[in-house]
Amino acid sequence: MGLLIIAAFLVLFIAGFPVVYAILIPSIAYTLIEGLPLGLLSQRITYALDSFPLVAVPVFIFVGNLMNSAGITDRIFRFADTLVGRVPGGLAQVNVFSSLIFSGMSGAALADVGGLGRIEIEAMRKRGFTAPFSAAVTGASAVVGPIFPPSIPLIVYGSITSVSIVQLLIAGIVPALICVVLLMLTVAVLSYRRKLPRAERWPTLRDIARDLLPAFPALVAPVLMISGMLAGLFTPTEAASVTAVYVLLISSLFYRDLTWPHLWSALFLTARSTSAILAIVAVAALFGWILAVEQVPQDFSRWILQFSTEPIVLLLIANLIFFVAGMFLDSTTATLLVVPILAPPLVSAGIDPVHLGILVIFNLMFGLLTPPMGLSLFLLSSIAEISLRQLLRALIPFYVPLLMTLAVITFADRLVLWLPSLIR
Repeated sequence: MGLLIIAAFLVLFIAGFPVVYAILIPSIAYTLIEGLPLGLLSQRITYALDSFPLVAVPVFIFVGNLMNSAGITDRIFRFADTLVGRVPGGLAQVNVFSSLIFSGMSGAALADVGGLGRIEIEAMRKRGFTAPFSAAVTGASAVVGPIFPPSIPLIVYGSITSVSIVQLLIAGIVPALICVVLLMLTVAVLSYRRKLPRAERWPTLRDIARDLLPAFPALVAPVLMISGMLAGLFTPTEAASVTAVYVLLISSLFYRDLTWPHLWSALFLTARSTSAILAIVAVAALFGWILAVEQVPQDFSRWILQFSTEPIVLLLIANLIFFVAGMFLDSTTATLLVVPILAPPLVSAGIDPVHLGILVIFNLMFGLLTPPMGLSLFLLSSIAEISLRQLLRALIPFYVPLLMTLAVITFADRLVLWLPSLIR
């Protein structure tokens, strides 16, 4: 019956049903066929949403939307452009760095590409960058943000695996920084060889001070959040709340740009994004409970351990599975459906669940950017108004730093777990 439920989900998903319905319809059918009380559906859904760590999801989304609505992200973008605009790559380097800070807040890579990415592509085109290169930089940089705090995908992973969310968020810092450095080096090399546009002169101290002053309070926000979690002062949920209050204060008292329309817009966008994420969380929890009743995870554990019990071999298998899952599903759906089945045998084989979490989320983000079915590819080509072939040709050099980062995450587990080990 468990295999039939999974097959029904796949059929409905391939047929074009929204993912929530593709999960919910087989779950309801199972409940009716097995003669279970319908009240069980609401009970399991309510239980899934009764989670303290998930409170951080709407708060982090609110912080991101508020920073966009109040123009805070524009000030950070402008300061970064002034600071590194003369570096080979100029605005493309700013694109990579901005994605590191902001692209984990919405909880959906496609939303990041469609929101922040749209602004970045347009700004680069105005500076003289080609549309394919602008879209390629935007897509590649969007991969790294969701493993750097704040990261809603990591919060979702931690909530369903009972792994410390603080350690997950901290573990993503080093791999994310490595990926950013590799992407920036790639941009610099490509820009130097192709003589891509950059600022006409290096900034003076007056230029830097002029743009640093308005950007400084906004730059403190991520530092406040990360340092608070590193010092053990905040849980992720508390860190999200403290950051939200801080952003509200600087928007209203320092910048004085926060208006009621801005606040309403941020709240509305937060409610819409949160509803979509938590609806998937709720129905996926019901689906996962059914699979657990049918002992699908146990059967899968026995099957996968037949191949090998070596952690490295199992990590390579996990890379392949989650990479392919990322081509077809958004990160939240893939995490909720695949992780409960795949994580138990990997953890029982000796793989650290925090290490596994970083590997899972990075693979899911990378899969979105990979042909033939990577969903980010279609969105990027639409936003930049270019063909898929043009986009893929521009993306080829950026697959190298992304694959190098994936290799670091897979084989250098001590590096990934170094920062979390300091706070255990």
